[in-house]
Amino acid sequence: MKHRSRTDHPPARRRTRLVAGATIAALALGGSVVAAAPASAADPLFGPNVTIFDETWTADQISAALQAASQESEFSFNRHQFFFKPGTYGSAAGQNNPATATDIVNSELGYYQSVAGLGASPEDVRINGAIHVEPVRACEANPWDCQQPGSLTRFWRSMSNLTFNPIQRPIGADALRPFPSGLTNAHQMRFAVSQAAPLRRINIEGDLTLMGRVGEYASGGYLANSNVDGEILSGSQQQWFTRNSSVGTWNGGVWNTVFSGVEGAPATDFGPLPAGGNGNKTTIDETPIVRESPFLYLDGDDYKVFVPKAKQDTRGHDWSTDAAAGESLPLEDFFIAKEGATAAQLNAALADGKNLLVTPGVYYLDAPLEVDDGGTVILGLGYASLVPTAGNAAIEVGDVAGVKIAGLTIDAGETLSDVLLKVGPDGAAVSDPTDPTTLTDVFIRIGGPWAGKATTSIEVNSPDALLDHIWAWRADHGEGVGWTSNVGDHGLIVNGDNVTALGLFVEHYQKNQVIWNGERGRTIFYQSEIPYDAPTQGAYMDGTRLGWSSYRVGDNVRQHLAQGLGVYSFFDNQYNNGQNIYVESGVQVPQRPGVRIESAVSVMLNGTGGINHIVNDQGEAAVAPAGTAKFLKVYETETDPNAQNLQVTVPTGAPGEFVWSIDGTNDLVDLGTAVENGDHFAATGVINPVRVTDTRASGAAWSVSAQVGDFDSSVSSFSGKYLGWTPSVVEAGGGAVAGDEVDSGFIGGEGLSVSSTLGHAPSGHDRGSAKLGAQLDLRIPIDVTDGTYRATLTITALS
Repeated sequence: MKHRSRTDHPPARRRTRLVAGATIAALALGGSVVAAAPASAADPLFGPNVTIFDETWTADQISAALQAASQESEFSFNRHQFFFKPGTYGSAAGQNNPATATDIVNSELGYYQSVAGLGASPEDVRINGAIHVEPVRACEANPWDCQQPGSLTRFWRSMSNLTFNPIQRPIGADALRPFPSGLTNAHQMRFAVSQAAPLRRINIEGDLTLMGRVGEYASGGYLANSNVDGEILSGSQQQWFTRNSSVGTWNGGVWNTVFSGVEGAPATDFGPLPAGGNGNKTTIDETPIVRESPFLYLDGDDYKVFVPKAKQDTRGHDWSTDAAAGESLPLEDFFIAKEGATAAQLNAALADGKNLLVTPGVYYLDAPLEVDDGGTVILGLGYASLVPTAGNAAIEVGDVAGVKIAGLTIDAGETLSDVLLKVGPDGAAVSDPTDPTTLTDVFIRIGGPWAGKATTSIEVNSPDALLDHIWAWRADHGEGVGWTSNVGDHGLIVNGDNVTALGLFVEHYQKNQVIWNGERGRTIFYQSEIPYDAPTQGAYMDGTRLGWSSYRVGDNVRQHLAQGLGVYSFFDNQYNNGQNIYVESGVQVPQRPGVRIESAVSVMLNGTGGINHIVNDQGEAAVAPAGTAKFLKVYETETDPNAQNLQVTVPTGAPGEFVWSIDGTNDLVDLGTAVENGDHFAATGVINPVRVTDTRASGAAWSVSAQVGDFDSSVSSFSGKYLGWTPSVVEAGGGAVAGDEVDSGFIGGEGLSVSSTLGHAPSGHDRGSAKLGAQLDLRIPIDVTDGTYRATLTITALS
């Protein structure tokens, strides 16, 4: 493994139109004399890369420590975690005029720097001041002339579990510029970021701006389980995802702004607007399932890790840490990994039943971490990074449920890995919808620090898994970047059923960036850029199809829902010599009822070629000129073009034949609305009768049987075993005898999920015709998700 530090790189090549930003008149200049930090800055329990502040630190000491760590380069190997113990830091005395405020905490937040409170609630740590993110400056004299790179590469930094009374002003060299980037309005803090830079459990008693002072480009971010009292100004943000939060007002955005379970969210306006132009907002009232991230906190003098429970159909923030909200695990349940720990050491701890607390650092692994115990927690601090060194995976999860993996970065090694993170073995079956295996703030890189290689970044085989904020990135700049260097086919493959993704960012992979094969998958917010560096159209073809769709739902999938998708192209002419390269569609799905795409946008950022359609053959082409965006509100089909209607004619009066058919033309047996009956829901109905005619002279025995599949809705399913029946001979003849009664599996057994006899006739029976029927008895567990469910009853006749 080569370890190369990077000193320079070309700017990221995204483009967007300028969106006007706020104009701010105040100007702050100057610096301060900073007292030395306490001698015990690094915490001995968690290692040298973790610093814990308490109220013995002055505001200036805290600011100096944070600012010093914020200077890491984009592909540095250093990692930093800062914690604040419960308390108040800084003074609010000058809050109305940041230019003259004194004794405030004021620092920028840099690469691989995480800052978090150690309280049980964000309100336990109060910061008078600001920890902020500013864009890259390219034009000192007149920054309005240089909108990029701006915040397009402001990755890998985070804050959580803090309350801010925002008081921000420029710092250091920025304060001496004619137009300082760090200048804001009173009671406003800036967090102008792109991918892998989450805000969680943040309480802001004022305003939050997500873009640079002069509207510099920004490309996506993530806010969850937070409260912002005032305005959130998203301005030049190309895309942003906000989940389970409370906001005052929202202002701005460019192409794809998605809200899920957000109090105060704006109304959906996605696509063409009556007055012209296009809206960019998609609002989903409730998040279908969520589990907030585990976090370290202090319970008195004891460190614990709080692991929230999964919740369904929620909105607004929830900072509770009582027993109903989750479980507090003592630190004794964790192996505290420090930089230099080996795969063997970490696996030994996992085998002993320990959870892992992975402190900041880069961990080189010659074997995957084997997670074989359900409920295991792996929590990374300060962008702890795992690097496979022998073509192995970084983590492999067994066929278990309830595993929680959070706060980790995985860098592909220079030896090709088949997969970097595998959730469940092939064919995994164990799951618990109430305790899903969850990936939270997991970030993958292929290339950047070196020429990484991995065929697939994340593979999810476990049913009911939950992905909450994923960025899988095949690097477009940095070390080892090139079409044949940092190779990677797919960012995410989902094979498990009932998997949900909330905030999915997948970029620059060389084939389908996401492949979704599991049933009843759901994605809320997707952001993806097509690779910049395809050399020719011939090198970027899916068979005979132009290019590779970014988001691909498998041909056999019958139910899938994705909302808020943005797919962007920039076929850079420095790689393709100016040749046009096209993608047939950014999103490709099977054309059948039950598969639905809402709020999808394609954008031609720059370069050559573009995207011909948004979903399948729908949506206008996003091609030149640069910045062209096309919007599609809904993609859904009423019919399945791959289905075939079958017809057969049975001749009447033909001697010596055995024939059967289903009476009537109604192909849907409607059991109506189930009625609650104690510990279950109950519904009844009658099948369409089956006519059996046997005119053979031999009188050979015959039987008619049936078997039902699972009952499916758009969001859930339950087993066909809960259907039972009582067969009967509706019209007697030909020696027909009714089959035995089959109880619903709710009472016992497997119900009609196994083949059961509807009727039969013994050998030597008389010639004739009979009509067979059955009364259906459906008993559904009380905890099944509400909805309209359908199943298929397959009837088979044998003789």
